[in-house]
Amino acid sequence: MTVTVWLSLVVACLVISLTPGAGAINTMTNALNEGWRRSIWGIIGQQLALVVHVAIVAAGVGLLVARLPWLFETIRYLGAAYLVFLGLRLIVARVPDVSAQDDIPRTTEGRWSMLGRGFWVNLLNPKAIVFFLAFVPQFIRLDLDPWPQYLLLIATVVVIDIVVMWFVFAAAARTFRRLTATKAGQRRLNLVFGLLFIAVAALLLFVH
Repeated sequence: MTVTVWLSLVVACLVISLTPGAGAINTMTNALNEGWRRSIWGIIGQQLALVVHVAIVAAGVGLLVARLPWLFETIRYLGAAYLVFLGLRLIVARVPDVSAQDDIPRTTEGRWSMLGRGFWVNLLNPKAIVFFLAFVPQFIRLDLDPWPQYLLLIATVVVIDIVVMWFVFAAAARTFRRLTATKAGQRRLNLVFGLLFIAVAALLLFVH
């Protein structure tokens, strides 16, 4: 991969990562509920899913998913159902007492739970597989050994997505911190982010 091609990959990855989606919503929710530092566990889970997506494309399975409508539709509905589940769970979640003077959020969720949720949020998105199917070949030269190219591509995608998720979306959640000083404020934010999860699920189902 030449420097020019790699820089093009960097720009493309930045644009993709900065586009709001289920991963960004999940990251902001984690940052609000668990704090900026602990939100990294959900982000790591999301990166593991991206690695799986690239591996699927590299193995040729992505093409199989793209060519089998029933398989694509099954994954699409599973992904939408999972996002709806996350949204409803957030909407009906019990809100603990929060001290207005305490700007360090209570730890209520384990790191493995956050990592697992981040993984499934990104993995259960068949459009991501099809997107990477179209995206990845643009940066892989078939006349060269593909594995170093795939490793560089995965490293670039993961590093940029971590930076954007943690330092843009998770950091942006701090601006909402004052709203979580009361139970009513926390409920309103849970409602907003829960509805956003459901809205992304609707887009996954109805926007083709």
